[in-house]
Amino acid sequence: MNSVMTRTLCRLLIVLMAWTPFHMAHAGIISTDQAVYSAQSDRTAVLNLINRSDVAGKLQSFGVDPVSAKDRVAAMTDEEVRSLAGNLHAVPAGGDGLVVLLLVGVILWLVFWRK
Repeated sequence: MNSVMTRTLCRLLIVLMAWTPFHMAHAGIISTDQAVYSAQSDRTAVLNLINRSDVAGKLQSFGVDPVSAKDRVAAMTDEEVRSLAGNLHAVPAGGDGLVVLLLVGVILWLVFWRK
């Protein structure tokens, strides 16, 4: 009885291993152009969001000049821009204004508290 269960278990494991997808990891070096393009595309996405009329209006209602906000985004490091752009892409689209509040909060933090 024990050998029947062992053979059945072995066969089940063989079948499961055959169904398991094997992915080979591929590591490579990216060029400087690819890294710069990625950082520039993230920076462009954030700047495009600031250029939207609803976001610019919300910034002005908080007393932040949109031109000053654009200058601050231009002064951000690539890591900060990547993080902000990642947060913008992760937030679901909707009418609740969460994206606008997130952006305004980050820009206010950069303008007033990070000197």
